[in-house]
Amino acid sequence: MLYTSAQDWRDAPNKRVLFFGMSGLGKTYVSNILRGAGSWFHYSVDYRIGTRYMGEYIADNAKAEAMKVPFLRDLLLSDSIFIGSNITFENLTPVASYLGKPGDKAKGGLPIGEYKRRQEQFRVAEIRALLDTEYFAGRAGQLYGYPNFICDTGGSICEWVDANDPNDQVLTELGKHTLMVWIKGSDAHTAELVRRFDRAPKPMSYQPEFLDRAWQEYLQQHGVAEGDVDPDAFIRWTYAQALAHRQPRYQAMADNWGVTVTADQISAVKDEAGFEDLIASALEARD
Repeated sequence: MLYTSAQDWRDAPNKRVLFFGMSGLGKTYVSNILRGAGSWFHYSVDYRIGTRYMGEYIADNAKAEAMKVPFLRDLLLSDSIFIGSNITFENLTPVASYLGKPGDKAKGGLPIGEYKRRQEQFRVAEIRALLDTEYFAGRAGQLYGYPNFICDTGGSICEWVDANDPNDQVLTELGKHTLMVWIKGSDAHTAELVRRFDRAPKPMSYQPEFLDRAWQEYLQQHGVAEGDVDPDAFIRWTYAQALAHRQPRYQAMADNWGVTVTADQISAVKDEAGFEDLIASALEARD
C-alpha cells in the first residue's frame, strides 16, 4: 500500500486517498470537507466520466431528441442554437439520464440492447477515468499547488476490477498512487439506501453478467415481455440485489488493496485533522 503504517501516513507531506463504496455513505461528504480545508484537490471520477468520456454521447442524445421537434431541428441545422449538458460535482444528472432504464418505451424505458450498449460505454468510460487518477494527482500539485489529493469514485468501481487478482490493471495502478479507503455501511445504512432508492429510483451501472442474470430473472418472475417491463419497477427490484452483489467485492478490495472505515466514522469527521486521525486508526487496525 502507499502508506505502510499510521506513522507513515501522518508523516507524508503529500497525502493521497481514494474513496470507494456505495453512493450515499459519505464519499462526497468527506471529500467536500477536505476540499474546503484548502489543501486537498478533489478529483471526481463521475464528473470526469460525464465531461471527458461521455460528454459527446450525452449531448448527441439530447440533440437527437431535440431533432424530433421541427422548431428545434431547424435551429440546430442552422447552428442557431447549441445543446450541451451542465454537469457539475453536485449535479451529475445528465450521466444518469443518458444511462437510462430498460423497459417499456411509453414509460421512458430503453430497449434492452440499447441499454446494454450504454452500459458498456459507461464501463469503458469509468475505467478510463479511474486510470486518469495518476495524471490528476500530479496535476493537483504541479499545476495548482495542492499538496494532498482525493479521488472520489462512483459506486460501480467494484464491478470492473478483480480484487483477488494481484495483477489487476486498474487496482494496481490506483494502489501505486493512492490509499484506497472503503466506506462501509451497516445493515441499517443498507436498509436506508434501499428506502431512499425506492422513493426515487435512479439509473445505475451494472456488471454485464449481473445485469443479464437480473434481467432474465425479472422477466421470468414477473411474466412480462422485454418491451413491457416497467423501467422503475425493474431497477427498484434490482437495487437490493446490486447492493448484495457489490458488498463482497468491496470487502475484497479493502482486504487486499486498502483499508476500511465505517459510514458512521466518516459522518463524525468534521475537519481535516479528524480525517487524518481516522485514516491513521484504520491503518493501525489493518496492522
